[in-house]
Amino acid sequence: MKMIHRISLVILSLALISGVKAQEIYRLDLETSILLARQKSIRMQMLNERVNMASYNLKAALSRLKTHASLDLTLPQYTETVRQWEDSTGISFYPVRQNTFRGGLTVTQPLPTDGNLYISTMGQNFIDYYANDRNTQLSSSVGLVQPIEAFFGFNNNRMNLRQARLNFELTQKQLKREELNLVYEISQDFFQLLQEQERMKIAKMTWEYQQETYDVSKRKFEAGLLREVEAMQMEVDLSSALNEYDMAKVNYAAQVRAFKENLGINLSDSILITADLSYKPVPVDVELAVQLAMKNRPEIRENEIQIEMQEMNIRRQRAEGLASGQIQLNYNFIGVGKDPRSMPIGGTFDQTWADLTGRPGSFGIGVRATIPILDWGENRSRVDLARSQQKMNYLSMDANRIAIEREIRTTIDQLESSLRRLQLLEKSILVAQKGFDISRQRYANGEIDSEAMALDRKRISGAYTDRLNAFIAYKLLLSDLMRKTFFDFEKNKALD
Repeated sequence: MKMIHRISLVILSLALISGVKAQEIYRLDLETSILLARQKSIRMQMLNERVNMASYNLKAALSRLKTHASLDLTLPQYTETVRQWEDSTGISFYPVRQNTFRGGLTVTQPLPTDGNLYISTMGQNFIDYYANDRNTQLSSSVGLVQPIEAFFGFNNNRMNLRQARLNFELTQKQLKREELNLVYEISQDFFQLLQEQERMKIAKMTWEYQQETYDVSKRKFEAGLLREVEAMQMEVDLSSALNEYDMAKVNYAAQVRAFKENLGINLSDSILITADLSYKPVPVDVELAVQLAMKNRPEIRENEIQIEMQEMNIRRQRAEGLASGQIQLNYNFIGVGKDPRSMPIGGTFDQTWADLTGRPGSFGIGVRATIPILDWGENRSRVDLARSQQKMNYLSMDANRIAIEREIRTTIDQLESSLRRLQLLEKSILVAQKGFDISRQRYANGEIDSEAMALDRKRISGAYTDRLNAFIAYKLLLSDLMRKTFFDFEKNKALD
C-alpha cells in the first residue's frame, strides 16, 4: 500500500521564527485518499468500537463457561445493638455486642446442561462480648444445581454463547460493508475533484485555442481581410473563454476544500491529485458477480442471523409454557465449637476441625418445579407471534435476494454500456481534434468564418468533457460493483 507523502512548503527556520505552522502538501491518488479517510473517519472509528464491543461480549460469554473462583472475606464486622426476642412467655429485649470474622472460597464449574457444579469452604469466628465466649464454624460442601427446563426446553448458556458469536459476526460484516461504502464515497469525492481539475484544464485549453484564434483574427482585421463585426465577435469569444476558465478555477478550489473536509485534513494544507486517465476494459461475468453477491453481501447473512436468533426466541418463549424448576444436590461437612473468649483462637479452630472430621457428612437433595396449568392461551399466542415474525424474516431474506440479483445485473448492464460509450468517445476526441486542427488552418486561410470556427472549438471542448464524464462514470460503476459483491474485478481478487 502506498504511503501518504507529505512535503513541507515552508522553510523550517522561517517557520520556527514566525511560529506559524508549516503548510503540508498531500500527494494523493485514489488509494492514499481511501487510506487517509479510513484513518480519520469518525464513522469508521465508531464501527471499530462496535466490533470491539462484540468481541468483548463474545469473550465474556466464552469465559462464563469456564471455572470461576471467588473469595468472600469479612474482616471484621462489629455489631452493637438491641434485639427483640418473642416466645410464649412474651416479648423481651437483649443487648448484642459481637465481632465477626469470616472467610469463604467458592469454586464453580458451569456445565453444558446449563447447570453448575460447585465446591465451597468457609470458616468463621464469632466473638460475643456479653457472653464472653467465642463461637467458630468450619464447613465444606460440594453441590449441583441443575435447571429442569434445560433438558427439554431452553439451554440459556448455550444460547447466550451462540448469540454472542452471531452478534460478533454481524458486526464484522457491518464493518466491512461500511468500509466499502466509505471507499465508494471517497471514490466519488476523488473523481469529482479529478473531474473539476480536468474541466479546468479543458477550459484552459479552450481559452488558449481561442487566444490563438483571436490573434489570427486581429492580424486579419488589421490587414483589412476581416470584417469589424467578426473581429469584435472574436474578442467577445475570448472574454467568454477566459470567464469559463476563471469559473472552472473557482469550482476546482471549492471542490478541493470539500475534499479536504471529507478526508479530515486542514484546509490550509495543500493537496496534489494524481490519477491515470487511461483505462483497461474489465470483463465481468454476470453469473459470477451474482454468486459472489449472494455469498458475501451482509444483508443475506444478517437475514440468516435474524432467523437463527428468532428461532432461539421461539424456543425460549415455548419453554415458558413448560414445566420449570431446579434439581439441587449437596453434600457437606460442618464443624462447630464454642469456647471462652480467653482461649487462643488457634485452639478453638483445632476443636472445630476435630468436630468437623468426627461429625458425619450431611446430604441434601431437592426438586423444585413450577408447572403451568391455565394461562388462557397466552403463551401459545406469544409463540405464534414469534413464529409470524420468523415468517417475516424469511420473506425479507427472499426479497433481499431478488433485490441484490436485480441490482447486480443492472449495475453490470450500466457498466458495459458505460464502457461502450467510453470507447466511442475515445474515437470522437480524435475526430474532433483532427477537425479542429483543419478548421484552424482553414480559418487562417480565410476559407471559413468565425462562427464555424467557434462551432469546432465547442465540439472539441465537448468531446474532451464527454470523455472525462464517461471515464469517471465507468470507474465509479466498477467501485460500486466492488462494494456490492465484495470482489475487486479490476484486480481479480476477493476483498479481505
